[in-house]
Amino acid sequence: MKQILLLICVVSLAFSCKSKKGIVTKRTNSETKQVEKQKEEANTSTKVYANNTEQYIDTHKATAQEEMSLYGIPASITIAQGILESGSGNGRLSVEANNHFGIKCHEWTGQRIFHDDDEAQECFRKYKDAKYSFRDHSLFLTERNRYSKLFELKKEDYKGWAKGLKAAGYATDKKYPHKLISLIERYQLYQLDKEVLGDSYSTFEDPLEQGLTTYTVTKGDTLYSISRMYKISVEELQNLNGLNDTALSIGQELVVKPSSKNN
Repeated sequence: MKQILLLICVVSLAFSCKSKKGIVTKRTNSETKQVEKQKEEANTSTKVYANNTEQYIDTHKATAQEEMSLYGIPASITIAQGILESGSGNGRLSVEANNHFGIKCHEWTGQRIFHDDDEAQECFRKYKDAKYSFRDHSLFLTERNRYSKLFELKKEDYKGWAKGLKAAGYATDKKYPHKLISLIERYQLYQLDKEVLGDSYSTFEDPLEQGLTTYTVTKGDTLYSISRMYKISVEELQNLNGLNDTALSIGQELVVKPSSKNN
């Protein structure tokens, strides 16, 4: 009897072990995607950036490119504006409200945040995620008539877009176009536009590569003094740089001599 009971126990134990070995755990598609996403986030979190701006660009460039594909606003312009308006993602509005472009409430019916800007405790829009801020930025530009002329420009013409935004009243800072252009060229943000446009992208030609002579504005400079320096008229200087008035900003780069092929 004891031998029978022992035999039964051995057989039961063997069958139990075999059953456990035969069980194979399979991940669902959603679980697999979640694991891949966690790995990607882990790799991103360990990436070393030279500064906050580089991290901001890497974080939001895909969103800006998607908006460019949908609404025709250069990704380079969107990212440069986001850097300026949000302090590379470190400003209060971007941190607490995911508002990367300083868009105020106006007719907004969603969540709000109050922040000192031109006046004390002004109303700004609040978003659940930064991607909604980027979408609202696209809608803000496309749905207002004063920005309509921007969409007549080539998508590669980030300089034209930068100047057009200022002319349309997006910002009151006289240096706003120069700041955008400087960011775009410093971080080569025009490459984002190139990736979206593909073969239709017209390569931007740097003034120095075209054989142009440029001059960087310093304190005390005027169009007249620069024109005398390079022996051209003020009108010629304005035409070379697309200037409608005589206002200059320190650090602004001016073309002071056209290339020989343009001559």
